[in-house]
Amino acid sequence: MDLTRVIETLLFSAQKPLSTNEIIDALRNAGAEDEFSPNEFANVRQAEVAAAIEQLKVEYIQHEHGFQLVEKADGWQLASDPKYARWVRGLFPAPKPARLSSPAIETLAIIAYRQPITRADVEAVRGVTIDSVLQTLMERGLVKIAGRAEIPGRPLLYETTEFFLDHFGLRNLDELPNVEELRTRHLPVSPRSQGPTEGIVQAGPSTPAAT
Repeated sequence: MDLTRVIETLLFSAQKPLSTNEIIDALRNAGAEDEFSPNEFANVRQAEVAAAIEQLKVEYIQHEHGFQLVEKADGWQLASDPKYARWVRGLFPAPKPARLSSPAIETLAIIAYRQPITRADVEAVRGVTIDSVLQTLMERGLVKIAGRAEIPGRPLLYETTEFFLDHFGLRNLDELPNVEELRTRHLPVSPRSQGPTEGIVQAGPSTPAAT
């Protein structure tokens, strides 16, 4: 059995991106209870999986296909080639999602570059309250609770989600535009904040929005 073709099948069948570890688990555990059909990939190594993924990437580039292998924040996924988007969209007629407002985009940008960050510190930068905007970003799955800051009142901290990365086509936060400059630029902070946030307390399972 060809390892590359098996991995291709896993990626094709998955409803979400698969991480390298998820692919390895699927390969190693396949047919674990079938003693009459040994699993030839029971001891597959990470290097072998990485090589097979690289081979798939090369194949799809060298031989034109209607799909491509895309690396996302949470793994690998087969996706239609963007140049065929006009035909694919016809299969899924649906109303366009409402666009984010300018205040929401500005708030999201502050959180993305300065996370984890308290609501008060975001408001200090924007100069207005962000209660409704922050709620919208959380409902859209772009922002989540990251814990509490160890300052008086222990306010909640907010950070972006993996969906945020996927939505904007980023593999990680280091791919944000001008990331080094904007992470270090001086910005106003809330009077309650005493310098950089220290001793972050991670949100526990009792905080639903943290999942």
